[in-house]
Amino acid sequence: MRFVPLLPSSIDPEPWLSLAPLTLQWDGILGAGWPPAVRRGLAIHAMHLPGLAPVEEALEVLRHGLGLDFLVLPVRKPTNREAGFRLLGQLETLLEATSGRGTKLALRLDAGAETPVLALLREAHGEAVGFCWHPGIQDAEILADRLWCGVCDSHTDLHPLQSLGYRWDMALAAGSPEVFLAQASALEMAHPPVLFPAQMPATALGRPVVPDDGVVLGQHLLSGEPRVRP
Repeated sequence: MRFVPLLPSSIDPEPWLSLAPLTLQWDGILGAGWPPAVRRGLAIHAMHLPGLAPVEEALEVLRHGLGLDFLVLPVRKPTNREAGFRLLGQLETLLEATSGRGTKLALRLDAGAETPVLALLREAHGEAVGFCWHPGIQDAEILADRLWCGVCDSHTDLHPLQSLGYRWDMALAAGSPEVFLAQASALEMAHPPVLFPAQMPATALGRPVVPDDGVVLGQHLLSGEPRVRP
């Protein structure tokens, strides 16, 4: 997986430009240096929203035209059907707002919210919505086919996530570029890249996976050993 800096949206991006792509935590203000940096080609992978007013926060972020891959929204476990319908209404509004922008929605679920939120999305045919992994996730396996991004700290054990085959971006907050580089290097050494999950998933997008008997992985792939051509 690729470790990327997670930074407050209000800071000056200049010290971090060499570490792009970057991810931002929306704190209500966008630093003046971000839009010019984006116009010069800076890639901002994701914006993490606080989620107090998700629609308003998201619309304000989208107004700045940062070319985000993902908007990450924290989501609590729905306590009743009204809360579930309210969540679906917010997601519908945001899907309309992001349509045509190339920006996807990723939900950062509270612990224990995985099953009920996934059920809500399945009922609403919400396959366009994905998830952001974080250390509090209790059941990542049922989200594995839609884990689009992640966030961790320097002490997070990422081995359970690796066993699911996750190899995309992982946001890591750090106070300076030097600290980020040191922490990211340590995490990379502890969690080398993976090509395939330790066990192939039984479901994908909420549906059973039907094995194809005509497709067989070579032993060198299953073992992780390199294959040397003669």
